Amino acid sequence: MQTSDFKFELPPELIAQHPIDRRDGSRLLCLDRDSGKIIHSHFYNIADLLLPGDVLVLNDSRVIPARIFGEKISKDPLDTDCAAGINAVKEEKANSSQVEFVLLRQKDIDLWECLVKPGKKAKVNTKFDFSGFMQGQVIAEIPDVGRLVKFEYDNVTGGIYHILEHIGHMPLPPYITKKLVNKERYQTVYSNQPGSAAAATAGLHFTPELLKKLVSKGVAITYVTLHVGLGTFRPVKTKTIEEHTMHSEHYFLPQATADTINRAKSNGNRVIATGTTACRVLETAGRDNGTLYEYEGDTDIFIYPGYDFKVIDGLITNFHLPESTLIMLTAAFAGYKNIMNAYQTAVGQKYRFFSFGDAMLIL
Repeated sequence: MQTSDFKFELPPELIAQHPIDRRDGSRLLCLDRDSGKIIHSHFYNIADLLLPGDVLVLNDSRVIPARIFGEKISKDPLDTDCAAGINAVKEEKANSSQVEFVLLRQKDIDLWECLVKPGKKAKVNTKFDFSGFMQGQVIAEIPDVGRLVKFEYDNVTGGIYHILEHIGHMPLPPYITKKLVNKERYQTVYSNQPGSAAAATAGLHFTPELLKKLVSKGVAITYVTLHVGLGTFRPVKTKTIEEHTMHSEHYFLPQATADTINRAKSNGNRVIATGTTACRVLETAGRDNGTLYEYEGDTDIFIYPGYDFKVIDGLITNFHLPESTLIMLTAAFAGYKNIMNAYQTAVGQKYRFFSFGDAMLIL
């Protein structure tokens, strides 16, 4: 398929710049993937749309304030000829400016893959200071990602995550230009596994009360972890979707979740993934025959039309960027014509789009 097949016109005013006051007050477009029929509702009604015995799978990854700013550490003038060293330091200070780091993926305790801007100021072996809380040294360049950075700091409870809470900023997608007043609104209410550079946004609509209502109805709620990277927002740049190389993300599927889903499938009950992230975990782990086992690893699964789903029977998702891997995944599940018609309908009905936008339920 052509990447351009997934292009659609979106008025800029429909891109949600902030979360609405009530988490579950967002609109909900319900799409029947067999008939293509569309029903308009609100997210707080989702318990009426699920059945006893359904399994709802949530991604419990938590967004870290992964965007930090570093100042390049000057070399000691005594390491070189004194006069030349002093002049070099003066020149460096005159040209210095902050360098932005976004921590994408933890490779070891204090070793991270980072997106760095501007990259030309973050050469290998360059050291940076981050507000006096910690230092970082560029260890290597990583093609198509950025830099591998080793961080150092005094021993603190909570380690680097504690420091990030003090100096870090939420790495909001580039299409959100408004300042986020409350950081927790870019977190799901059930997030507890730090590691994501972006929110699993389909889960932002749930409240504790709504989750309790689902449980009381007989819906089983279970969790996976996938740490979302910024690659999730990047559009596909190849002419055909088959040429695209998918980004990789780390995930964990607990045995308890595997057991719950396997039991539901054997009983003929439905499995509904909350978000494309949960979907990718389940379809990666069950890609052979649909049976799940506890597993931790990386996934670069690319789901697009023609894919044979092995695990999920339903999907809760937000409205995604044109020509993105996310809209391609939803088209694979619901059918290309159904999805493109649903998006056209959502635009016509002035639904709110992207991370802080409205939701879609596909069954």
